[in-house]
Amino acid sequence: MKKWWHDKVAYQIYPKSFYDTNGDGIGDLKGIINKLDYLKELGIDIIWLSPIYCSPMVDQGYDISDYYNIDPSFGTMDDMETLLKETKKRNMYVIMDLVVNHCSDKHEWFRKALEDPDGEYGEYFYIREGKGNKPPCNWRSYFGGSVWERIPNTNKYYFHAFAKEQPDLNWENPKVKEEIYKMINWWLDKGLAGFRIDAIINIKKDLSFQDFEADGDDGLCDMSKMLEKVIGIGDMLKELKEETFDKYDAFTVGEVFNAKEGELYKFIGKDGYFSSIFDFDMEVLGQEQSNRWYLNKDFTTNQLRDVIFKSQIEALGIGFKANIIENHDEPRGASRYIIDGECNDISKKALAIIEVMRRGIPFIYQGQEIGMTNNKVDCINKFNDISTIENYDRAIKEGFSKEEALRLVNKFSRDNARTPFQWDNSINAGFTKGTPWLQVNENYKEINAKLQIDDKDSVLSFYKKLINLRKSNEYKEVVVYGEFIPDLEAYDNVIAFYRKGANKCLMVIINYQNKEQIINFNKTYKILINNYKDLKFVNNELMLKPYQGIIIEIL
Repeated sequence: MKKWWHDKVAYQIYPKSFYDTNGDGIGDLKGIINKLDYLKELGIDIIWLSPIYCSPMVDQGYDISDYYNIDPSFGTMDDMETLLKETKKRNMYVIMDLVVNHCSDKHEWFRKALEDPDGEYGEYFYIREGKGNKPPCNWRSYFGGSVWERIPNTNKYYFHAFAKEQPDLNWENPKVKEEIYKMINWWLDKGLAGFRIDAIINIKKDLSFQDFEADGDDGLCDMSKMLEKVIGIGDMLKELKEETFDKYDAFTVGEVFNAKEGELYKFIGKDGYFSSIFDFDMEVLGQEQSNRWYLNKDFTTNQLRDVIFKSQIEALGIGFKANIIENHDEPRGASRYIIDGECNDISKKALAIIEVMRRGIPFIYQGQEIGMTNNKVDCINKFNDISTIENYDRAIKEGFSKEEALRLVNKFSRDNARTPFQWDNSINAGFTKGTPWLQVNENYKEINAKLQIDDKDSVLSFYKKLINLRKSNEYKEVVVYGEFIPDLEAYDNVIAFYRKGANKCLMVIINYQNKEQIINFNKTYKILINNYKDLKFVNNELMLKPYQGIIIEIL
């Protein structure tokens, strides 16, 4: 059954880094309102806002101290309501981050829990007695160190899957769930179109809190081991959907890293918990499983192709995944998926084809559409991201030199995606008239939106062409609903597939490497999009240039 969101294109805004209107160096809601026409011109329908709730900003807003108010650094509730009105005028939709696995340690509930760990609010969290002078179990948090933090002057510990300032909410407690459902419905009543749902797979815990075999020198085990074994998450997610999202026909996209094999249909199928979930198969390629970036491995184009094909085929007949190249938790896609020294406008356009032409909902991250790249930071003290600093410290402890540790965290730091948006070549890339909260990428004079808006050959213009194709009356049906059929897998470094509908058949062919490729090809076709000005075709052979990507209609 077709849904209102199937043919939409989404765009993630990291508000702190998007556009600052008051000169305090921090992006704000008025800045987003100011740039709505830019997004509309790009072809965006759905805007996802990373957290703008009140927060101490230990984890950049993913530590929420008040779910019902806007953090003053971003503006006011009036600004938020204006944003909702202005997007509606443009036939656009807003979704917010829903962060309900945990809250901030400054939240009223947690403050009351610390005052009386055995009282009513102590039950809002996971508080357990230590084992002697040790924590209740040996799980490692996603940001390093134990998931347990001792409550002062007691032998009790509270659980935090992320930073110690982010205590996990106890989803086994009906009162907690009731509060969460009430808050979600309050926002949907305001006119939100839905939510991106953060770290949601973590809400179900194995309450035995058993130890697992250590997987690092710290004697701890990554808590994903627990997630592999625990059962019962489905009941929680089904109730969440029924009590909130279903009542509003809301669009929801889950951040789900740990779904069990063969269970995709439970998450995005006809009766799935969510409208969609992010496709992280590209993101986890080469990643070390215990959150140690410095052990990540390089990967080949063939490996990249294989995970794309596997993920796409997995979803056929089930539902729509949310397709991403980058987000606020990842390095820049152009720096991650294009080999050093080969990153240019042509290769960025090839990557754009992969983004938009897969089956599913494209989620473009701010700056991706102009080809923003990783930043270069020369000192660990200049990083803001707590996970980057933890990885650097851990790499040092495990024997890496300071220079090597810095190089590695530069490559994978979350701060790469959080540098201010590069609007133009004026000071601070046009992001702010003040001092930016995070340093601007030094390449902003060469890569910025102003340079690209009127350049028909720019990366930005290429994204517009791809989105226009997806939305066109002639091709929308096949691009949105058409089958995904892999092809040309016998060729190394070629990513090729069909999008086949009832009346149209498109083919995507990308020579994803820095040398020419000859492909035997005996079909009749019409070129729809090409990231070069020409296409050489001789004697039933396509002569593809380095990183040449084409979208053709098979006639």
